[in-house]
Order: sequence, then C-alpha cells, then structure tokens
Amino acid sequence: MPNIKSAKKRMRLSRIANDRNRAVRSRLKTAIKRVHQAENAESAQVAYRRVQILLDRAATSKLMHPKTTARMKSNLARRVTAMA
Repeated sequence: MPNIKSAKKRMRLSRIANDRNRAVRSRLKTAIKRVHQAENAESAQVAYRRVQILLDRAATSKLMHPKTTARMKSNLARRVTAMA
C-alpha cells in the first residue's frame, strides 16, 4: 500500500481507468458476439456498424492497438459480406 500522497492518487486513478477499460472491452466483446450470432445479413450489418464504432473508439483511446482493430474489422466485414 502506498504511503506517498501522489502514489495513493495514482493508484486511485489507475483503478478507475482499469474499471472503465474493462467495461469498454466487455461492451466490445458483446458487440462482436452479436455480429457472429446474427441470423440474417441485415441484422449482421447493423451489428457490424456498432462494432466498427466501438473498435475505432478503442483504437483512438489506445485501449487496443490500431492494427488489431483494423484486423478485427476486416475479419468481421468479410463475415458480414459472406452472409449477404
């Protein structure tokens, strides 16, 4: 446990950021599952648009590497296109 005031603050802030990042990752995983579980092309397309926004947001906030998000979007786009 930190004794210095600034170390206590860093610990508090990192805990808050950790909770926020975990929530964003969870939301993203759920959105990706919705694309995979889509029954028709239209619902897959709608779910994909939502995933695209979430992935771009995760990349800009440095939660995920930009190339990882690009790869995920590419794979999901191929999947959605194959459904049509």
